[in-house]
Amino acid sequence: MPGLVKKMIDAIVLERSKGNVVIANSTRTKLLLKGIDPLKYTPTTEDDAAIIAKVRTAALDFGVRLS
Repeated sequence: MPGLVKKMIDAIVLERSKGNVVIANSTRTKLLLKGIDPLKYTPTTEDDAAIIAKVRTAALDFGVRLS
């Protein structure tokens, strides 16, 4: 299902920032430091199981529950 990684990243950013632009940018930067470039993934990007696992791990590190 293309776009799952993008949806997961957006969910992490939305949950952590709660609308605060500074926190949203900080979260994207932290994802980048963890090896996940949020700008690289689009709704049409093919999903990779390794990347999905990496995003799930980052979500746990941030304290965000992904469904």
